[in-house]
Amino acid sequence: MQILIFLLLVLIFIVVATAKFKLHPFFSLLIASVFLGFAAKMEGILIISKITEGFGNTLSSIGIIIAFGTVIGVFLEKSGATQVLADGILNIIGIKRSPLAMNMTGFIVSIPVFCDSGFVILSALNKALSKKSGIPLAVLAISLSAGLYATHVFIPPTPGPLAAAAALDADIGLVILLGIVVAIASSLSGFFWAKYIGRKIEVKLEDLPEEGTRLDNKPGIISALAPILIPILFIALKSIAQLPSFPFGEGIFYNFSIFIGHPVIALFIGVLLSFNLLKGSKDLRFSWVSSGLKEAGIIILITGAGGALGNIIRAAGIGEIIGSYFSEQQLGIFLPFIIAAILKTAQGSSTVAIITTAAIIAPMLDPLGLSAPAGKALGVLAIGAGAMTVSHLNDSYFWVVSQFSGMNVQSALKGQTVATFIQGLTGIIVIYILSLFIM
Repeated sequence: MQILIFLLLVLIFIVVATAKFKLHPFFSLLIASVFLGFAAKMEGILIISKITEGFGNTLSSIGIIIAFGTVIGVFLEKSGATQVLADGILNIIGIKRSPLAMNMTGFIVSIPVFCDSGFVILSALNKALSKKSGIPLAVLAISLSAGLYATHVFIPPTPGPLAAAAALDADIGLVILLGIVVAIASSLSGFFWAKYIGRKIEVKLEDLPEEGTRLDNKPGIISALAPILIPILFIALKSIAQLPSFPFGEGIFYNFSIFIGHPVIALFIGVLLSFNLLKGSKDLRFSWVSSGLKEAGIIILITGAGGALGNIIRAAGIGEIIGSYFSEQQLGIFLPFIIAAILKTAQGSSTVAIITTAAIIAPMLDPLGLSAPAGKALGVLAIGAGAMTVSHLNDSYFWVVSQFSGMNVQSALKGQTVATFIQGLTGIIVIYILSLFIM
């Protein structure tokens, strides 16, 4: 019981340090790891060894992937490819169905692009659509936000799900395939809430900041989609090839699928395809790559620190203690959701909530009944569902959505915050239903 109290104190420290005192999550996670190690009566040299071991092991499997995914996101953002995707979807669906179009656009864009950036980029399009169609801006804004948020927490190569997959040793291809199902349901639940509540929220268009990418030479729709879809297809191909039935046999095509579908290779191909979005300047391409790697560096450090905390938890035997207790409560797939939801609601960052929860849950997979490949994948998704429940005043994404949509705090709480609550609940319900069939 004493060590569980120390773990609770560690979680409280992470939340308070990051949310109230603005200590960077990298440092708060490392400090928490050291404290928990001493609380578990581990020797100082062993604590250092376990921290560096956990940090290194985590990054050895995920560091390059995060870097590649972030670079792809930067090229999509800066080249105007996100606007091209939005225009393409809008042309297919029609202006009267603009909210659904923006929901679908957000769903696709946020796979490699952070939801905050995606919303800022597309906010100008939202404003133009509202003026042209007469549809309230709040409907479009909440619908777009829901689409962006769904893939942000459920589908790699977004860093959060990637880090969780690495911590739980889950098959990334399986996470993507199941994540698409969960993300679609979650995205649409936010869309329906947007249609209901958005018409009750008044927004003054003239008060909004002007944002959005405006380039003379925007890429074509195929070029814009390629860096997103082709890596996902290759990763999914690898997962299909490794099914127990070996649908592709075990020969040359099997080996080719395993190689090209490895996330490192698949996303590297995505990076090369993203280079095609920028015509001309080699210096500008170098600058964009550098920008992406700088963004990735922060995420990589936080992910590594989460791995360090997870290794300390594992070495101290805390996971087995908690797993044994909660297995008696028969929470199963709901435990990752509950822990992530508490952390998300308390400190605001979905990525930090995902990484921290994954570190806590990893040693408990067996007693929770999540040690099989499908269980690990659903565990990753359950963490993602919790990490979107809920976005409110301590979340930067809440302020991005409210400020770029002209919603005051009360309106944003009714629209954005309730939407994320509905999305999170929808996500965990779908995950539970999937678990009944595949576990």
